[in-house]
Amino acid sequence: MSIWTDEQGRLHVGIMVKGKRVHRRLPEGSTKGDAKLIEAELRKATGRQSVQIPEDPLLSVVMGLYLEHAEFLRSPDTARQHALRAGPWCKNFRASQARDVADKMIKDMRGHYAPATINRTLGALKAALRIAHRQRLTAVNYGSEIQRLPENNARHIYLSIDQVRQLADHASEQTRAAIWIALLTGCRRGEILKLRREHIGHDSLIIPAGNTKTLRVRTIPIVPALRPWLEFVPLKINHEGLKSGFRRAREAAGLSVNFHDLRHSCASLLINFGVPLEVIRDILGHTTVKTTERYAHLVIDRQAEALNRLSDAIKAA
Repeated sequence: MSIWTDEQGRLHVGIMVKGKRVHRRLPEGSTKGDAKLIEAELRKATGRQSVQIPEDPLLSVVMGLYLEHAEFLRSPDTARQHALRAGPWCKNFRASQARDVADKMIKDMRGHYAPATINRTLGALKAALRIAHRQRLTAVNYGSEIQRLPENNARHIYLSIDQVRQLADHASEQTRAAIWIALLTGCRRGEILKLRREHIGHDSLIIPAGNTKTLRVRTIPIVPALRPWLEFVPLKINHEGLKSGFRRAREAAGLSVNFHDLRHSCASLLINFGVPLEVIRDILGHTTVKTTERYAHLVIDRQAEALNRLSDAIKAA
């Protein structure tokens, strides 16, 4: 019998290859259809001149494939960071155990990392398993069994200009430049770190498509307050240097903020100055105004404040 179920309800597939038995144990939740697919893959593999039968490699080997693949991604340093973070949980486990590993990873990381960060690490694991499947190292894509956490993206902290100045005053020179560039352009951390002298024009800053999240060229006017900080481009610190420098600055300033909050603060300040959402969309580089509408409540607040003044004036009369 080539397909059977053990006492724990797990499906198994086994065939004979040149007098030797090739056996695969399927992950929990697999169906008989999955088992038949694996059986077909095994039989197909045995018919090739160069036999490459799908195996159940160690997850550490699978993550090694992803680290090689990361070199060709848009943000290789970030991809490697998430892959290496998953390393301790992957040790001594195999690809077929990926779902159990992911569950343990989520349990251990919760409370220490934001859901979005956990999802990036899970994403690296899922991508690695997908690559392994494409290279026929596994009979099924075990990454499809891993579920990401729901993310709450509602957290937005809006800094005043005085708070940004307080933060910058406690930062090193390079970090201070990054802080003001972020506020005055709405650029993300990665976009700032990739800025080069050739991106600085006479009156505008050009963010190349390859440096943006949306893969679209973005043009940002250079205002007088921004120009002195562009003298520091390219910054002499990397991702980790800016991350640690910003952490020290916020702790010294007594502010509980993230670097990305500077981008949100750019939007909130522009709204307070009466700038339309469509213009803010173009500055921040959003694909559609729908994304920019996350700041719409600030517009409503501003309108409510104006109408309350009118209401107070009418009551006083």
